Amino acid sequence: MKKIPLNVTILFFSVSLLFSASPPKPWSVRIGDSFMSLHPDTVKYYNEEKSKKWNYEQGLMLEALYQLWTVTKDDRYLQYIKKNLDYYIQPNGSIATYTLKDFNIDNVSPGKITLRAFELFKDTKYKRGADTLRKQLSLQPRTSEGGFWHKKIYPNQMWLDGLYMGEPFYALYSKTTNDTAAFDDIARQFLLIASHSYDPKTGLYYHGWDESKKQQWADPKTGCSPNFWGRSIGWYAMALVDVLDDFPKQHPQRTKLESIFATLMESILKQRDEKSKVWYQVVDKQREKGNYLEASASSMFTYAMAKGVNKGLLKNSFATAAKESFEGIIKTFVTTDAGHYIYLNNVCSVAGLGGKPYRDGSFDYYVGEPQRTNDFKGYGPFLLAAIEVEKLQHH
Repeated sequence: MKKIPLNVTILFFSVSLLFSASPPKPWSVRIGDSFMSLHPDTVKYYNEEKSKKWNYEQGLMLEALYQLWTVTKDDRYLQYIKKNLDYYIQPNGSIATYTLKDFNIDNVSPGKITLRAFELFKDTKYKRGADTLRKQLSLQPRTSEGGFWHKKIYPNQMWLDGLYMGEPFYALYSKTTNDTAAFDDIARQFLLIASHSYDPKTGLYYHGWDESKKQQWADPKTGCSPNFWGRSIGWYAMALVDVLDDFPKQHPQRTKLESIFATLMESILKQRDEKSKVWYQVVDKQREKGNYLEASASSMFTYAMAKGVNKGLLKNSFATAAKESFEGIIKTFVTTDAGHYIYLNNVCSVAGLGGKPYRDGSFDYYVGEPQRTNDFKGYGPFLLAAIEVEKLQHH
């Protein structure tokens, strides 16, 4: 691999170079290059201050660009990753704007690309940064059965989102450090969600579970939130398929995780809109007034299906479904402008449970949250889906 200069600068790309008509570039490259052109300095929203802090959306986008590098070996993507991480990872390994004692599992997610940076650039500051995030997991508050709380401010609660935020990094770190015992804990997180949030009638998972059953959104008998929010299930699907990259082949719980993943993909495919081949914001209420086709969940499910086939975790019939859904994403959500930049529309900007103002997990709540074009929570999975669907051509 070509050595990356430490003082590298990310330049604005010429649109004529980015999108040359001959030969046509694959969607993955077009998406990745479009993103770096629209965000040449860093992964942030220009009108949102909180995006300028260490956060999971940055980790998601940088992981997607890393995966693009693995197939293209184009070092521009590594340069962009390094520049972004270096805004936060200080020479001593401390992470600017990060506070461990918040016990926010969202903030663990960028640890995965931080650990990859150590492997790529051999700078120990990245390893120290990853060590700090691993320390957070060691101290993270847990339910009585050992499930990570989503955040300190959300006591006794596990959310589907949190499985993606914590476990892929936890698995890669454990594999890298040969901490084989940690995989028991990683499996536990998935099995707890499967035991508490799974709905046997639909095969789907509720967004959140409150062990204490005290939250207004929690069912008094089950502790579950009341709806099947697409992106939360998408986070869980991506968490499963990504964790299995690093989960030991001979671990006694691996077969269970593979089964949970395959069953979930079967169930989610049944909820796909027949005409568009993509999914709704609240996945099982397609005909309910106010529901809409949503881009981030659709991208996450497409990525998980395509990668599942590529990794031998799903039947080959899912390859056709993944290709159909990627085409559906392009037709339903994607627009371009005169400069051929790629825009992903109909992305739910944010959704959660509890907090202030209080989020009750109702259908009206989920469909009423704002949408944002090129929201990173959609654009990252969109890029990941493109990479895996393109791999299907060689499967």
